[in-house]
Amino acid sequence: MHGESSFEAGKEVITRKNKSAYLTRRNVTVFCGSKTGNDPSYTASATLLGKVLAEKGFDIIYGGGGKGMMGALANSALSAGASVTGILPQVLVDWESQHPSLTHVIITTDMHERKKLLYEKGMAGIVLPGGFGTLDEMFEMLTWNQLSIHNKKIYILNTTGFYDHLIAHMEHLIEKNFLYEPLWNRISSFNDPESLVAELQIDLAYA
Repeated sequence: MHGESSFEAGKEVITRKNKSAYLTRRNVTVFCGSKTGNDPSYTASATLLGKVLAEKGFDIIYGGGGKGMMGALANSALSAGASVTGILPQVLVDWESQHPSLTHVIITTDMHERKKLLYEKGMAGIVLPGGFGTLDEMFEMLTWNQLSIHNKKIYILNTTGFYDHLIAHMEHLIEKNFLYEPLWNRISSFNDPESLVAELQIDLAYA
């Protein structure tokens, strides 16, 4: 079309008309449980985080599930106008009940490829309450940070003190001299979504 250039960005076509708006948004990766847990505040916090991220111009990369906190996060972000990309391996399509209404879905061959893409596509990582998978993803990101494979900050949303015990143990690692740098150089903890996103905005403004 004369006078309107375009280029491919995933499955979207970005035209000169909407290119500026698209480029002002940034991707962040969110790790969280495919269950809701036994405290309603976990889901409420995930829902609020999705809304606040969308309103502040962030798009979301996450594990692609439609249940639990994953589903609450995605539904909230989509309703608030964010693009939400789900990344999951074929083996978990049924286990985590793939979300049916995402902006993009990427099916990977295995968990390793999934985690690699989750890390690569987000400018930072946000960790919400979750189980073994969430912890695995958080600690792999921290390890990759330590090895300088990437340099992306990690933000813990410590809803109602969910991660208090884990944070205490990570501080124990510093006390016993098992870490190569101060713990809080690359990771931050917040009690509510609003303060987390405010800090995220500041940090990425200088990225």
